[in-house]
Amino acid sequence: MSGTQGQVIKCKAAVSWEAGKPLVIEEVEVAPPQKMEVRLKILFTSLCHTDVYFWEAKGQTPLFPRIFGHEAGAIVESVGEGVTELQPGDHVLPVFTGECKECRHCKSSESNMCDLLRINTDRGVMIGDGKTRFSKDGKPIYHFLGTSTFSEYTVVHVGCVAKINPAAPLDKVCVLSCGISTGLGATLNVAKPTKGSTVAVFGLGAVGLAAAEGARISGASRIIGIDLNPNRFEQAKKFGVTEFVNPKDHDKPVQEVLAEMTDGGVDRSVECTGNVNAMISAFECVHDGWGVAVLVGVPNKDDAFKTHPVNVLNERTLKGTFFGNYKPRSDIPGVVEKYMNKELELEKFVTHRVGFSEINKAFEYMMKGEGLRCIISMDN
Repeated sequence: MSGTQGQVIKCKAAVSWEAGKPLVIEEVEVAPPQKMEVRLKILFTSLCHTDVYFWEAKGQTPLFPRIFGHEAGAIVESVGEGVTELQPGDHVLPVFTGECKECRHCKSSESNMCDLLRINTDRGVMIGDGKTRFSKDGKPIYHFLGTSTFSEYTVVHVGCVAKINPAAPLDKVCVLSCGISTGLGATLNVAKPTKGSTVAVFGLGAVGLAAAEGARISGASRIIGIDLNPNRFEQAKKFGVTEFVNPKDHDKPVQEVLAEMTDGGVDRSVECTGNVNAMISAFECVHDGWGVAVLVGVPNKDDAFKTHPVNVLNERTLKGTFFGNYKPRSDIPGVVEKYMNKELELEKFVTHRVGFSEINKAFEYMMKGEGLRCIISMDN
């Protein structure tokens, strides 16, 4: 790899030229990393719903042409000026948020919301100089979430790169760079259910099932999955879900159904849909006195959360979380070790695999609601 250090690399990338149109495999140029940046060779990437959401460009600022992708396993190809803790050959996971290790958030044990590197969906350039590292025929191609992993090579700020155990299989642990860590951490780090407790999980997509996996690891005695799609229930059993509720099957609010099932409410709930009504239900279904509800899903910008203040006064706790409260550089290597130690199962999240040339198939699976994670292998 050292033969390419400091040089522009020509490689294949899946470029999104306009909203909602199939990605096109193009030859692009990837500039060398600048100060505090690293250039990565992507080996495996996976598709997350956030990629689809911004590719469709419904309700956000469209920015094209763009290279999407933010869940991946990679190897460091070269490092820019000032980078000391990474070197060529290191195995890493790029992450859509970062850890500068200098700001008040990074120095706080209670936060992972780095001032410098927290998620910015509108930014299509590097924060160092406001320019892109991708181009085609001399014209810039924009970045996505500071990662842009749908490219054989990409450039990422060093604060958004987690160095991991080189023995970890990148085609599996790549899913830890976004959704799976988000759901898992929401339960383990924020809800913190005790052994024998009852946990409700709203939404049984990949993030919700990761939240259920966290409840399973915690030793919850009952894990109740809430989803409008009954086809998800059978699969969810693999993640420790013991009971299922489809709100459409009941003529009363689902929080009342759950309260009846659990003698007054669940001990913990984790909301993974982004639907504001599900968020309200997740809060109101926890038991008074000790119940904790954790919001994970991202709501629409005009949504308002409404509940009676008595629900708070009766000693229910409402919490939010971002990336499962994991600090990317400090904590994600440890999550990888959970997998390596067989405490955490990742294989069951991977339901499809395609080659890079078939990347649009991954979008088709996601749009049809088929499967959880599709791993895209960059070498074919």
